[in-house]
Formats: sequence, C-alpha cells, structure tokens
Amino acid sequence: MLIWCIGRRRKMLDPTKLQDWQIAEEAEKSMKSVHRLASEWGILDNELLPYGHHLGKVDYAAVLDRLKERPDGKYIDVTAITPTPLGEGKSTTTIGLVQGLAKRNDKVSGAIRQPSGGPTFNIKGSAAGGGLSQCIPLTPFSLGLTGDIDSVTNAHNLAMVSLTARLQHEATNNDEFLAKRNLRRLNIDPTNVPMRWVIDFCAQSLRDIIIGLGGKNDGYMMRSGFAISVSSEVMAILAIFTSLRDLRERIGRIVVAYDRQGNPITTHDLEVDGAMTAWLVRASNPNLLQTTEGQPVMVHAGPFANIAVGQSSIVADRVALKLSDYHVTESGFGADIGFEKFWNIKCRVSGLRPNCAVIVATVRALKMHGGGPKVVPGKPLDVTYTQSDPALVERGLANLLAHIETVKVSGINPVVCINNFHTDSDEEIAVIKDAVENAGARAAVSRHWLLGGEGALELADAVIDACEEKNDFRLLYEDALSLRARIEKIATEVYGAAGVSYTPEARTKAEAIEADISKSNFATCMVKTHLSLSHDPTLKGRPSGWTLPIRDILVYNGAGFIVPVAGDIKLMPGTSSDPAFRRIDVDVETGKVKGLF
Repeated sequence: MLIWCIGRRRKMLDPTKLQDWQIAEEAEKSMKSVHRLASEWGILDNELLPYGHHLGKVDYAAVLDRLKERPDGKYIDVTAITPTPLGEGKSTTTIGLVQGLAKRNDKVSGAIRQPSGGPTFNIKGSAAGGGLSQCIPLTPFSLGLTGDIDSVTNAHNLAMVSLTARLQHEATNNDEFLAKRNLRRLNIDPTNVPMRWVIDFCAQSLRDIIIGLGGKNDGYMMRSGFAISVSSEVMAILAIFTSLRDLRERIGRIVVAYDRQGNPITTHDLEVDGAMTAWLVRASNPNLLQTTEGQPVMVHAGPFANIAVGQSSIVADRVALKLSDYHVTESGFGADIGFEKFWNIKCRVSGLRPNCAVIVATVRALKMHGGGPKVVPGKPLDVTYTQSDPALVERGLANLLAHIETVKVSGINPVVCINNFHTDSDEEIAVIKDAVENAGARAAVSRHWLLGGEGALELADAVIDACEEKNDFRLLYEDALSLRARIEKIATEVYGAAGVSYTPEARTKAEAIEADISKSNFATCMVKTHLSLSHDPTLKGRPSGWTLPIRDILVYNGAGFIVPVAGDIKLMPGTSSDPAFRRIDVDVETGKVKGLF
C-alpha cells in the first residue's frame, strides 16, 4: 500500500521541486505503524519496544537468542570516494539500495548511523538520505530519536563529574575523611586528564576552557574542554559492543585520567562504571525506522569516521542479518577511513564477513578531484559542476580507482554506484563506467534520489550479482603486528602515503603502547580528514610522495582502540557562518518541524 501510494504521488513528490523535509512529510502520511513494520520483518511483539506509532527499539538480545541457529543473509557495506564537503550521498544510496533490493526480494533491511546534532544544525544536515530515498519519520530521526546520543553524553559526562568531584575532595580533605567515606586517595594528576566533557553541537568556543573557578566549594580549578558527543569513547563502545556483559566490562575499562606516577585511573577506579552503564541500557537496543517505501531500517550508533569509528552498530547488523536475505549497512565517509574501519575494526570484533562493498561516486566529486573549482558549503556551485566535461571527470578518476583498490585489497567484491545527478551527461557517465570496468569492478548508475527503488534497480542487480560471487575477505593486519607497523600499513596501502612521521610526543606514546602487552590486540582507529586521501584536506585526487604526520596517539581502553591522530583535526568541529539552524522552524499551527534536510 505504501509503495502504491508513493507511486500515485510521484508527480507530487518531485525532488527537483520539493525539499527533503516536504517529501518526508508527504511520505509519512502513508508509512507503516512500527508494529506492522516489525511484524512483517519477523520481530515478535515481546521483542519490540515501541516509541509512539512509527518507531521503536528492538530487544537485540531476545532476537539473537531466538534466531541463533538461523543463517545470516548477505552483508553489504556502503562507502564512497573522497567526498566534497557536501557529501556524495552514502545515506541516500544506502536507503535507495534497500528500496531497489526490495523490488527483487522481500526480506531486505538497512542500517545507518544516528545523526549528530552538530551537523544537523550546522552544514551537512541530518543524514536521513534525500529525495525519494529517505529514512522516516524525519523529525524524530533528526532531533534526538529515542535519546541514544543523550545517553552517551550523560554517561560520558558522569565520568567527568566523578573525576572532578574526586579531585576536589582529595585536595580539600585528609585521608581520615576519605577513609570514613570508603574512598582511597587516587592522587589524580590534574595536568594529565585526557578525557574531556562532551556536547552534541559544534561548539568551537568550548574546545579549551578553565573549570573550577571560584571558591574551594566550586570544584578543582584545572584546564579542560569539550569534544562532540559522537567522538566519545562511550559512542565507540556503543558501536562495537556485542552483549550487555561486554558493554558493562568495556565501560569499566575507560581511562579518564592518570595519577602522579603515570598510572591510569579508570571509571572502575572512580566507581562510576555501573552508573554509566545504567545510562546506556536503553540505548543499547537498536532503533527501528523505515524507508519512504516501507522497508525496515536500523538506526544505531553515531557518525564521523574521521574522528570516530563511524559505523552503525554490530548488534544492529547482527539482528538484521538474522531477519533479512540482504542487509545493507553504512560506513562513514570514503573507503580510506569509513570502509577501512568497517573492514579492520568492526569485522574484526564482530566476526561478520561482508559479501559486497558499494563505493558511491558522483560526477561532481570526480570533477573536484580532477582540478575543478573549490566546493564550498552554502555557496552556489561553479558552472563547471553543471556543464558536461568528460575530460575533467577522467582526470579525477584516480581517486575512485584508489578506493576500488582498497576494497579489492580486503578481498571483497566492489560495486561502484554512480549516484546520478540530473546535470550529469551520458558522456561523463560513460567515462566512469569504462574506468570502473577496466579496474575489474562492477559499475551501476542509480537514480534513487529521483525515483526511489525504481531508480536503484541497476544498482540492486549489480549488488545481487556481486554477492553471488565468491570473495576472499581478509584483514589488513593481524593482532601480532606492532602499532607503528599497522599505522605504516594503513598509511601506505590504504592512503597511498610514502611513509609516516611522528612528533616526539607521539613517538614516545607509540613506544609505550608497543611495550604494553595488554594492548597488543587493540584495534587501530585512525583520526584523519575525510576530505583527502592524505592528512591535508586541500590535496585532492590521488596525492603521492607525501608523509602522514602522526601528532598524537590516544588510547581508548574500553573500546579497545589505539587512536593515532594525523594532521590538524579537531574532536570538536566548529559551527559555520551560515548554519542549518537558521532555516529550521516549527509550524505553530500544526507543531510540525520544517526545514530539516
């Protein structure tokens, strides 16, 4: 019924004439109830935790226990080439592919990441997809959903509350006072507190702050700061945990600070890990929404593969693979960071093995990599991007070919989705198709933004074909490989660097980590710009002869990540001069939110 209604409203729902929120609002008039959506997918009543009429959470533990003997469906990851600052439509393609596959097979699902308030109210928008390939209902999806990011924020900040309170009490009270309250002196070093506070907005003025100003009852005065919530180690844990026991244990291993002898002080030492986990119990269950054509979409964990792991959660994928013949999951940004983390972190932890990877490419991005004018959010595109220029597209193909090679190194079968814009010419498309096929990959043009599932049939068929072909999936590095050898391997074999350099501080940290046998099996989660294969966002195409500079190395003890930081990148983004919140409002007659995109 939903698809029939969408078809009847095709002329009304013209993405070239309507904004995304208007299309979503119209599609929501015919969307399935969450009970119907869950039942059709195979979720039992006792496994659904409804939040209103059209969305809910899924009791992942109950589903996985009931279906533990059922074989998994086909597993597909969606990634992209190095994007323009506007993004090239990974979420839109993920939704469009689900819609297209559903026209070939009834049991299809998707998994995307929950949008952060930072990009939603800043430049990029809510990441619900676009045009006729969106995740709905749009407003709750974009504005907090069921509170997962709030739970992550609160759990993280509770650790900082416990630390700063302990600092104050240890500074102002003697050992006898502490002993009466069953507290031991931790001797926290206030100059060695790697954890910051978090907030889910782009707030550059909070990057570096002084806290504890005032009298002795106003806290301990020290330097601190904020990161964005979705960069929190707590969010990383939400993406990769596999059970409630695993979640609880990981939370207890988070290092908040160090004592004056350099020993780590964890959330367990602060006796706050249980309370932090309590904040996350509800958030541990994935959220269930739907496409504009009525297929199930799991939404769980956060974005930002440049400063975080950037994956939809393992538990969401595991549930979906038990319920679906084809399940499409999304990784952040390009194959150099989002797919690399899917490949070497998410698959390493989950044990899941993908059947296919989709690389989203656009004529626009290829023109930029070929030397086209700078693409600036909020400013009109240069005419170069709307006029046919196959030669410029061809010059930018080196970037696409690099991403194809990365996917092929993993042993996975790549499919290049040419996300078609109405300004693309047949000649430009032909140039891309020829290059992709010569590189030994499949290519498909997809018009899902304009036509929904009907426009994604060529892509769906290419993906089905790739999934039937045997692959030879393999991790890029084994646990036994040293940290610096891993970094070198990622830098040279994925990014295309000539080598790696370290600041003295980063080198010292690397040596200490390599000497610590307890961290030998930690995954390597790189922090790097998403706007270039290199560390420098101004270097487009496929740069060569450059060196990856590692300026710092963080340790996420709970997540089990070593986090090398390459180049000048912030864990707290900044808000632009023309943010999206200027165009978001509420219809005071109906209460409906408008202006989301």
